[in-house]
Amino acid sequence: MTLRSLIRRLAGNEDLNFLLTNRIPRQLLTRFMGWFSAIENPFVRDLSIAIWRLFSDLDLSEAKKTSFRSLQDCFTRELKDGARSVVPDPSVLASPCDGMVISCGRINGVNLIQAKGFGYTLLDLLGDGHLVQEYRDGMYVTLRLTSTMYHRFHAPHDCSVDRVTYISGDTWNVNPIALRRVEKLYCKNERAVIRCRLDATGQLITLVPVAAVLVASIRLHFANVLLHLKYRGPNEIPCSARLKKGEEMGWFQHGSTIIVFAPKGLSLCGNVVPGATVRMGQPLLSLSRG
Repeated sequence: MTLRSLIRRLAGNEDLNFLLTNRIPRQLLTRFMGWFSAIENPFVRDLSIAIWRLFSDLDLSEAKKTSFRSLQDCFTRELKDGARSVVPDPSVLASPCDGMVISCGRINGVNLIQAKGFGYTLLDLLGDGHLVQEYRDGMYVTLRLTSTMYHRFHAPHDCSVDRVTYISGDTWNVNPIALRRVEKLYCKNERAVIRCRLDATGQLITLVPVAAVLVASIRLHFANVLLHLKYRGPNEIPCSARLKKGEEMGWFQHGSTIIVFAPKGLSLCGNVVPGATVRMGQPLLSLSRG
């Protein structure tokens, strides 16, 4: 057995994986990783990327550039022109990111599914009574960005963003193992609530990027702040941004989860089922009634 296969076998052990990624000083380790990954030193960069490859199937063939200043520069890499295509159909919302569909479907009143046996409510996650009513009986899709994926996210449609709400929190791992063990995990973690008003219909689509262990930094192009564990406010961040469908909104410093909320009347596109992998720009939700 090779070292790489041994490491992956150990990482696949649920108890060990949960212990190593959650029963640790999560916030301290996340702050350290934020500092370490930004070091612009060729030896540190190359060693870090080599270790990263031991634990994953890192593929940089789509990256716009072939050399990186730091580990963080590699994590937040841009893609080559044409690496993603955005569905042109104006009746379809595009996926804002590459991701694995963890859960999706109709919201049962105000209740959503995190994982089998675990749920949470709109108010727990969004902290806003108005948004709770907006998405009562609506639709949602939870997209998990694994560590090797493209970590930038984009506008799902032509829209405007006038406010971002930052909610401080913990940095639990958001992998399936933790989702099956930690109740209301998304509601415990640091996150941002981004309201996107569609130009065509006026409907409100909300994106909720959720941070995780090693990943508690979110950069938004239209808000002149870096949202991370040391950020202390304001929690309501006014902004004024008009975005075209597929236009880049920002990125995670490493990777994590984005939950997409849509009001009642939208339906899932056929490719969006639990366990599927979608790429940025592919169909996610239909604006026509399902």
